[in-house]
Amino acid sequence: MGDLPLQRVTADFPFLSVGIDFAGHFLILNRKGRGAKTIKCYLCLFVCLRYKCIHLEAVSDLSKDAFIMTLRRFVARRGKPIDFFCDNGRNFVAAAKEIVSFLKYIAEPISDYAAQEGIKFNFSPSYAPHFGGIWEAGVKSAKHHIRRVMGNSYLTFEEISTLFAQIEAVLNSRPLCPLSSSPHDYLPLTPGHFLIGRPLRAIPVSESILANVNETQLSRYARVELIRKHFWQRWQREYLGELQQRVKWKTNMSKLNVNDLVLLQEDNTPPLSWRLGRVLRLFPGSDGISRVADISTTTGCVRRPLVRLCPIPTVDDLKAGKMLRLQEAPTK
Repeated sequence: MGDLPLQRVTADFPFLSVGIDFAGHFLILNRKGRGAKTIKCYLCLFVCLRYKCIHLEAVSDLSKDAFIMTLRRFVARRGKPIDFFCDNGRNFVAAAKEIVSFLKYIAEPISDYAAQEGIKFNFSPSYAPHFGGIWEAGVKSAKHHIRRVMGNSYLTFEEISTLFAQIEAVLNSRPLCPLSSSPHDYLPLTPGHFLIGRPLRAIPVSESILANVNETQLSRYARVELIRKHFWQRWQREYLGELQQRVKWKTNMSKLNVNDLVLLQEDNTPPLSWRLGRVLRLFPGSDGISRVADISTTTGCVRRPLVRLCPIPTVDDLKAGKMLRLQEAPTK
């Protein structure tokens, strides 16, 4: 595991360096009342790389103009960032093919637009979702439970925008660390402190309108509040489990050299098809450890993270492995 980039560890204003990701689609109603039709909308997530603050926006469709308007709404509320970080759409699952093609289509126009506004757009390598773990975790926290708590409920665009804003407040209220070392201080530091200078609070809602009532008999406002309550119950339990410390990637396993033969891990490859290539170039990080490489294949040069490459053992590696097994073999 490499060191965190400077945007993650240097103190500065919130949302000065931002990670972006899309999630969806969600089915909503085009209007209230009878005869309403279901249409698609999408979730655009912005995460502050320094303080893990979350900003959620509902996007009506996957078009360049809709995305630029989403960026304008974000800048109007959170201020103009200097860095945007985003994956290039290659690591999405098949269910999000439309998002994949959309991100491929807008990559160059959005980069040009950001450059005109003085914003730098950074794209992570293909098939490397762990390069953007901070926004992938945000998408998981939001999308994973939104789909489950919404169920078959169809909200309007205004209602789902309100729901996203309330879920944003839930995610920004999570405790990060103690606010002080005083034994009598029970307040934690939250992402909301960096946004408004104090903890985020919700408008109290009477539990009597939500308890022991069939969901179909609730008003549309009460139904949105019930969805938010269910999201809070699910996400709170998950976040408590995530607070348990986990460690991984503590040893350097990359032993690739230029011209080594490697096998590329590709999704949905046809039977008996092994995509092989030679290491053309390694990209060492600030700590001297390479995590990305350019691979020369029969169809051209591709860039992949080392976690998606499997080195083919050489004759020397096989001999060394044989000698090690002989040394470890018990003597009779």
